[in-house]
Amino acid sequence: MTAFNGFGDKALPFLKALGFHQDRDWFAENKALYESEVKGPLGDLVEAVSGRFQAEGVPLRGSRKTSLYRVYRDVRFSRNKDPYNTHASALMTRTGTKKDNGFVYVHISNERSFIASGFYGLDGPQLRAFRDLIVRESDAMRRLVKAMEKHGFTLDMSESLKRTPRGFDDIDDDDVIAWLRLKHFTFIDEIDNGIVPTPELADRMVRLGSLSVPFLDFGWRAIDPLRDEPAS
Repeated sequence: MTAFNGFGDKALPFLKALGFHQDRDWFAENKALYESEVKGPLGDLVEAVSGRFQAEGVPLRGSRKTSLYRVYRDVRFSRNKDPYNTHASALMTRTGTKKDNGFVYVHISNERSFIASGFYGLDGPQLRAFRDLIVRESDAMRRLVKAMEKHGFTLDMSESLKRTPRGFDDIDDDDVIAWLRLKHFTFIDEIDNGIVPTPELADRMVRLGSLSVPFLDFGWRAIDPLRDEPAS
């Protein structure tokens, strides 16, 4: 099992400096520092957590080859043409790839570091299926949300629709209405950057991932039938 001992003391200072030096020559000169202080430890983190998930029966995995997001930004459709991300992030899923949904995600930056679990960016049919399941099994959804709340995690309500989606106008349960208006279904663990250089970061990922399994199973029941449908 890969060991994770924390990010080095130079990781966050490097990401901060990268924000000031959005320059390909500067990055080329400092790429070795990025590899050793940011990318390498992030790969160690993912593989260490993946091994612990496997040992605990959590159906999420990842590797340094498939789970890490690139430092290079896709600027083709963005007004911001800065070439580099100033954060480090990775996604762990059932397949170990970033194309799957139902995940544990880690995000490290000077501005905000956090771990997230749940479902993000579901396509239209998947989102509708998730909402339909919430309506059909509202009691189960309530139990899952309350179970996470007991451990200090609440659904992120920051991206919600102002109106209830079409087709759900007859719902009168305030909790269900709030869930139906969500664009994403995620629980967030905000991370103090003081633990970024420590093994505790892996512990926090394992804890959130383990606690999230019942909620992830709920969401997978909604979206898996669509996932398995042949392309039209």
